[in-house]
Amino acid sequence: MIRVLVVDDHPVVRSGLSGMLSVTDDIEVVGEAGDGAEALALVESTKPDVVLMDLRMPRMDGVAATGAIVSGYASTRVLVLTTYDTDTEILHAVEAGAAGYLLKDTPHADLLNGIRAAARGETVLAPPVAARLMSRLRTPAAPAAAQPSPRELEVLAAVARGLSNAEIGRELFIGEATVKTHLQRLFAKLDVDDRTRAVTVAIERGLLPSPGR
Repeated sequence: MIRVLVVDDHPVVRSGLSGMLSVTDDIEVVGEAGDGAEALALVESTKPDVVLMDLRMPRMDGVAATGAIVSGYASTRVLVLTTYDTDTEILHAVEAGAAGYLLKDTPHADLLNGIRAAARGETVLAPPVAARLMSRLRTPAAPAAAQPSPRELEVLAAVARGLSNAEIGRELFIGEATVKTHLQRLFAKLDVDDRTRAVTVAIERGLLPSPGR
């Protein structure tokens, strides 16, 4: 039996997936989680073979949870199942160690076969996802992205402290529109699309100190 943990922040989606998988002869649903943090706790207690992982969830998103599971539980494979197929979402999931990436409109039979393949240690990609990755690999590498400027890092450091754009503007004696412009440039340079991810990537790259330092 393939032991599967279903992770999705929508109860109806979780119930639907669990119901569909539970009537499959070779698959056993060992638990359901509504976010990444809950998923981590259940992986520890249920030791699933495959985690069916949504991406955008509260508390801890699917990318962070995937990275934690892959690094801490070598025998558990994470198969992303999401509605999002942007380059950023796909790359973050793959970089975190996901064994596969399927979309929620995947046919029933393909989803079951994807779970089985992931359990065997194979890589599973929805055709649109595979096409995006291949296209990205075939695209000549762009010049290295410019490093954030000192002023942009000042803005990001203030974001890391929880300040709003208006508060950052007052602290740095610049307009709120200028703060937004700095953030947009930072997002492009760090290849992210939100403030939280920008702070995380900056810390990972050593551009900002880790919390508590």
